[in-house]
Amino acid sequence: MMTTSDASKDPGFDGAAARRNTTGIELRPMPGHRWRFFLYSAIGLVMFFVSVEIGGKSTILVDHALTFVRWVLGAAVPWVVVALVLLGTVRPFLTGSWKNGALRTIFAFANIVGLAVAVCAAAGYYPGPLANPDIGPFLWEKLGIPVGLIVPVGAVFLALLINYGLMEFIGVLVQPIMRPLWKVPGRAAVDAVASFVGSYSLALLITDRVYREGRYTGKEAAIIATGFSTVSATFMVIVASTLDLMEHWTLYFFLTLIVTFAVTAITVRIPPLRRMADEPFEGVAHQPEPVSTGNRLGQAWDEAMRALANAPGVVRGSWATFKDGVLMSAAIVPSILSIGLAGLLLATYTPVFDLIGWLFVPFAYLVQLPDPVLAGKAFAVGIAEMFLPATVVAGHESLVLRFTVGVVAVSQIVFFSALVPSILATKIPVNVGHLVVLWFVRVVLTILIAAPLAHLLL
Repeated sequence: MMTTSDASKDPGFDGAAARRNTTGIELRPMPGHRWRFFLYSAIGLVMFFVSVEIGGKSTILVDHALTFVRWVLGAAVPWVVVALVLLGTVRPFLTGSWKNGALRTIFAFANIVGLAVAVCAAAGYYPGPLANPDIGPFLWEKLGIPVGLIVPVGAVFLALLINYGLMEFIGVLVQPIMRPLWKVPGRAAVDAVASFVGSYSLALLITDRVYREGRYTGKEAAIIATGFSTVSATFMVIVASTLDLMEHWTLYFFLTLIVTFAVTAITVRIPPLRRMADEPFEGVAHQPEPVSTGNRLGQAWDEAMRALANAPGVVRGSWATFKDGVLMSAAIVPSILSIGLAGLLLATYTPVFDLIGWLFVPFAYLVQLPDPVLAGKAFAVGIAEMFLPATVVAGHESLVLRFTVGVVAVSQIVFFSALVPSILATKIPVNVGHLVVLWFVRVVLTILIAAPLAHLLL
């Protein structure tokens, strides 16, 4: 690492900035073009969190960007999504990842069904139960196509939030609350932010790597994976759009974030997370996070500048996140069209989720949700696929019900179409039993917290 003495010989060295360092760690020279931190972060924030009316439609700019992309692609849109589904279907077999456990194998073969559904839908052919407008056309036009396109489109702008110091700046500022509230190191803030502005898969990769390096214990890694690995802001746009909540997007996003993390603060204090061994990865020495001292705002600035010094150019950074977005979209859409289809078929033609939904009806009554039986069913189907609750109550007259279901869909975190196999593919010490229990507990807690807030704020 470059020392301050070495750095001082560099023409770009900022001695004042070096003296402001409060981390106790020698910093490399402060980067030039520090305006990038402010400009790119501001553009990223505006793209995701400011609603603008264009063409009579009021929504966030990323959603407008998606509309523009769909207009440019025109009639090719369905086949672009089919290409993504094809990529996601063949990739596990090409890489051999389909053999990494029984669930991976099941999902890999389920993707073949998703590919068949995509081809039929793109050709306008909906056989059998797919012809039901609430199943085939809905799954393809309201979920498959929007998700397939918005993840790569959103990923382009996510680079502005991820690469240029904003994540590190926010992470350092929230460090003092991470251990007291969630019993994890301050560095876990990066994982949490990575999920909301990036993707749970990215956050899980971070968590797994840090755990295997000894910087998280197994308990800490499990808390982060099951408490912070939410779907991203771009996925939340799909949920909000399906539930007609885009007029309340900013409230929906931030309330969902607050409720999700509040629920996590509770789950870390009850089984199964409370009983997990607080030990590092086998064969690796534990490297606990050092206690930070000094001016926290100054330290946040130091860390942001450290990230900025290593940041790629905006074109290269956006291209890299775009590629990640394409792979993410290719992995998720086949699951939506297969596992999501199975969930819709079960929800429409069998009483399975109606029966499971009765577990949640008392809680829906308790918080005075309209149509509590329907609400219970919506909460129940979330374990199959996080989008399905939105499909159950889409179009319902009650804004409070739609809002609460939208929050639960994200805050539940655990769903079998994507997150469960992703977690099980890591070394993080959680099993299917843990995940099912955590799903139920998180749904109940979210109902009890989110519904009263929806009554109050809407």
